[in-house]
Amino acid sequence: MDSTTNTEILVYAGFWRRFAAMLIDYLILGALHMIVIVPVLGMLGIGAVASGIDAEGMSEDDQAMLFMAILSGAAILYVVLAIIGWLYYALMESSSRQATVGKIALGLRVTDLNGERITFLRATGRYFGKIISGMILYIGFIMAAFTEKRQALHDLMAECLVVSNPSQS
Repeated sequence: MDSTTNTEILVYAGFWRRFAAMLIDYLILGALHMIVIVPVLGMLGIGAVASGIDAEGMSEDDQAMLFMAILSGAAILYVVLAIIGWLYYALMESSSRQATVGKIALGLRVTDLNGERITFLRATGRYFGKIISGMILYIGFIMAAFTEKRQALHDLMAECLVVSNPSQS
């Protein structure tokens, strides 16, 4: 990173800008998820059921196998969607842009406590910290409105900041 990064004044991103960036990212992830979900549902037999296959006419063993195939496919789908979300956030926030598409659109970037680019490992920790932020009734996210450096719980856990991009402020 260039030497100007070390001397710039960090302007912490406010709660509502972060929230708007998150909504943009959720829309993008929703579209990516649909690109994966629709073909998988077809492979799981949803298309076959819709086209008139009568599950009641199947033997109990065939019904059990169909059920297990759908359950297994759903589990695999869940894992694939989780990996897509993790890679979207961790790769983008540790990239040279230091931001997801939503953050880029709103002039935000993720840094360490010194304003430097974060590593993929730290971005990964920040991403999985969001699970904890959400599990406690989203209070972990709401904390960004009240902490001194506008940090959410997952930012505190990963020792990160979300700041305004000086070139877009």
